[in-house]
Amino acid sequence: QVQLVESGGGLVQPGGSLRLSCAASGSIFSINAMGWYRQAPGKQRELVATITSGGSTYYADSVKGRFTISRDHAKNMVYLQMNSLKPEDTAVYYCKVESKRAIWAPVFDYWGQGTQVTVSS
Repeated sequence: QVQLVESGGGLVQPGGSLRLSCAASGSIFSINAMGWYRQAPGKQRELVATITSGGSTYYADSVKGRFTISRDHAKNMVYLQMNSLKPEDTAVYYCKVESKRAIWAPVFDYWGQGTQVTVSS
């Protein structure tokens, strides 16, 4: 089993910045892609950004140029630097990792508990 702990959410004014962190621990042999998703009230969960084990990144159009995803392989952590935040970025942000517990084991998706980001003046 893999546990994910997110931190860094909070209340910020429009135009401000926040940095989210997600730490993975537990039975980890390897981690493939890591990513951030978000879910606003009344809306479906959506992909924000992902990063592969090789460092390739993908961003939703709505956050391109404002958000940056990065990872620390040694610490099994993924980060989301969010700049120029807008009220429409308000949501619960979830971390997701694709991990396997042994070389022979299948890859599973694991989710964090979510961290609230509120952008408001």
